Amino acid sequence: MTHRFVLGTFRSEDDVLGVVKAVRARKLSLHDVYTPYAVHGLDEAMGLRPSRLTWVCFLAGAVGFGLTMLFQYYTSAFDWPLNVGGKPYNSLPAFIPIAFEATVLFAGMAVVIALFIRCGLYPGKKAKIPGPRVTNDRFVVVVRLDSADASAEDVQMLMEGFGVEAVDERVGGVA
Repeated sequence: MTHRFVLGTFRSEDDVLGVVKAVRARKLSLHDVYTPYAVHGLDEAMGLRPSRLTWVCFLAGAVGFGLTMLFQYYTSAFDWPLNVGGKPYNSLPAFIPIAFEATVLFAGMAVVIALFIRCGLYPGKKAKIPGPRVTNDRFVVVVRLDSADASAEDVQMLMEGFGVEAVDERVGGVA
């Protein structure tokens, strides 16, 4: 099934926030919003859930900390015990700096990998950019026309109320 999209190009982030809220209020299908930089409040206006990358970061950090502590304890107390200055073999305070570094390493790498997987980023992927200036100074709001209730003219009139610069209708794909 081919989808129909209406793309509106805007100059200001305030206009984008307004049109996104209006599109959601009219229960239209908001496909995506392309911005040259992060816009404060846009994720709430789009109705996006909070990111779960924080949980990935926490769990990977906990795994890194646990594995590092276990490895250090095993190597110093069982595999190769050395008497250094009369310290006990399982001197846990001495393990903290390396465990901290491993926690940061595991958490950072896991978040980067999870982000790339979630966003579908991989080497050689071609970018799907809906307009030539969206990476410089323009904002593009993409509305998908799913139901028979929504027409391109209605969406265009809605966007014109927020100072749309250009409106484009596409069939099949956004880019």
